[in-house]
Amino acid sequence: MGPRHPGKTSRELGRETMDAHTSSGGGEEETDPPVAMAGAADDAGFLDLAFTQSGFAMSIHDSDLRIVRVNDLMCRRINVSEDELRGRLLTDVLPGPFWRLMEQHVRHVLDTGESVHEEYYRRVPSQTRERNWSVFLFPLKDEEGRTQAVGVGLLDRTEQYRARQRLTMLSEASARIGTTLDVTRTAQELADLVVPRFADLILVDMLEGVLVGDEPGPGPLTGRIALRSVAYRAAFGTEPEARPGGLDLRPEPWPPARCLATGKAVLMSVDDPEVVEATSRNPAWAEAIERYRLRSVLSVPIRARGVTLGVAAFVRGEAAEPFEQDDVLLGEELTARAAVSIDNARRYTRERTTALALQRSLLPHGLPEQSAVEAATRYLPARSNLGVGGDWFDVIPLSSARVALVVGDVVGHGIRASATMGRLRTAVRTLVDVDPSPDELLTRLDDLVSRFSAEEATGDHDEAEDQVGATCLYAVYDPISRRCTLARAGHPPPALLTPDGSVDFLDLPVGLPLGVGALPYESTEVELPEGSILAFYTDGLVESRDHDPDTGLERLRQALSRRSASLDETCDGVFKAALPDFPVDDAALLIARTNALSEDQYASWELPATPAVVAETRDQVSERLARWGLDEAAYVTELIVSELVTNAIRYASGPIQLRLIRDRTLICEVSDGSSTAPHLRRARLLDEGGRGLLLVAQLTQRWGTRQTPHGKTIWTEQPLTGADFSGILDQFDDLE
Repeated sequence: MGPRHPGKTSRELGRETMDAHTSSGGGEEETDPPVAMAGAADDAGFLDLAFTQSGFAMSIHDSDLRIVRVNDLMCRRINVSEDELRGRLLTDVLPGPFWRLMEQHVRHVLDTGESVHEEYYRRVPSQTRERNWSVFLFPLKDEEGRTQAVGVGLLDRTEQYRARQRLTMLSEASARIGTTLDVTRTAQELADLVVPRFADLILVDMLEGVLVGDEPGPGPLTGRIALRSVAYRAAFGTEPEARPGGLDLRPEPWPPARCLATGKAVLMSVDDPEVVEATSRNPAWAEAIERYRLRSVLSVPIRARGVTLGVAAFVRGEAAEPFEQDDVLLGEELTARAAVSIDNARRYTRERTTALALQRSLLPHGLPEQSAVEAATRYLPARSNLGVGGDWFDVIPLSSARVALVVGDVVGHGIRASATMGRLRTAVRTLVDVDPSPDELLTRLDDLVSRFSAEEATGDHDEAEDQVGATCLYAVYDPISRRCTLARAGHPPPALLTPDGSVDFLDLPVGLPLGVGALPYESTEVELPEGSILAFYTDGLVESRDHDPDTGLERLRQALSRRSASLDETCDGVFKAALPDFPVDDAALLIARTNALSEDQYASWELPATPAVVAETRDQVSERLARWGLDEAAYVTELIVSELVTNAIRYASGPIQLRLIRDRTLICEVSDGSSTAPHLRRARLLDEGGRGLLLVAQLTQRWGTRQTPHGKTIWTEQPLTGADFSGILDQFDDLE
């Protein structure tokens, strides 16, 4: 099918049609203009106008795929005149795979009579940048429905395309930025989103204090600014500066410094004087600009809640279009969304750092020296998004060479949980001074936690935060009897590794968690072979979202069964093997290997309740101390024994027992059948009694009393080497 108007352009046809409309004759026949304009010739003229003035770049191809007509807009788009196109194949004029594909589409429409719609993002000959094109191919059919030609229309939809891309990026930003409560990770998520879709390079720098949770100053930020590079991404090569993490003091001529000073975005070209001046001081950047042909820089301040946290520098190279005002708005919106997440992460970092510092300050800084057990501990805070928990442990030396082992877990996370943990640990250390049994200690802790809950309920807190709860496991081990007494309040059972290599979990009455109350706690006593290993832990070590607790306990059993040279290696092995891949809570571990005092390290005597036995007892004590090589301590020890035995005979009831223990200190115990504990008081000048217990307190390092099932025990501790107490004794002689 040939051209309808040979030798005439679309523009000339349009002018002829308009002239025909305006020069229509006058006379009586002009009484009905609409009827005259409805003629076929006029319809053809309007069609010509529509073709030439269409916002589509249009062409018509005959059955041989040759171009028979093309409008001016199409000519401008492909930068070829109509004379060069008419009667020729498209690929004759515009070679390349894209135009071959277009001819294939034209052939498809001719063969099938079906329209085709395609979207392309490419550069056409008249453009220097790639643009979005919507291409429509439709059949031109005769009255019998046969396809005689194909019409092609191109519509530049670049602005709409970019608008969709911006909306898509903003939508993705809501989902992809801020997935964690980590400042560095959030900044990197921003970088990963924008490259290469929005920029060819991005550098994100944060104020030094933001990374540790500090509150930045209100600004303005001027002069030399301490910034740390935290995120980077490029669509090319390697980073032109130091890798993220390096600290840099940026001088004021640095272009993004204007952002920090004004809090507003700054758009610059690399040819701007400020950029030239800044790069002249940084050869690495000058070399990068030249190598990667960087051309446009958009600096956007990272601001949230009225505070500047850092700056994001977006850079485009020569292959991309320079940043425009719409890009500035998009960059500000993306950065603003990231800024809120970064500030949330900063605030959480501050809270977590504070809670972690508080918790670590409340946990033991070192294990005390004692002979009952060898101990090792480990503590692992929960992941950052969970917050610091209230897990804790302690090793507390008790009287008579015994030791208390305790581990607990406060419900919840954060500063409140850490503070509650500190209160509980302090309470336990206070209660052990009166040396209650494990079940009695848990009962008192339960009352204490109930009071905590009542105090919280009266404060201005959320209802969910009013309840304070905790679990606890408390054990007392005696290296003389090798017996361990344990009780637990809702806590996981301890594991026992015996010297023969078997691992079992002790079957203890569970007990309700602290703060629940209602039911009493029960103690269980077990005898342990020397060298047994007890493992106390919190549920964070064995529980995860993916596995039930039984799976975690089995992993702990297997980890303990692998013997290690030291307890520290055992702890590390347990954490490596038993800790879940995705812990849901803090994890604390306390491992203790039991020791036993040999028979030659202690001696005991059953004493009748008669005054005459005091002198005989002093002789027995002196003989035993001489056998131990502690002659220097004999004089003071005789005084202590005389006082304590005399008081037991005078004020208590039998049976009376004396026991000496040679450990890190010399321990003296006197037990009787009375439950009444003595009280230290200062005797007045004319009082005939009351000075004996005061003398004992002056001559010893520590002394105390504890209740037993059959009465009480008064105990003292003194150095193994003799000490000079002559001054103290002279004072008492003067009082006599």
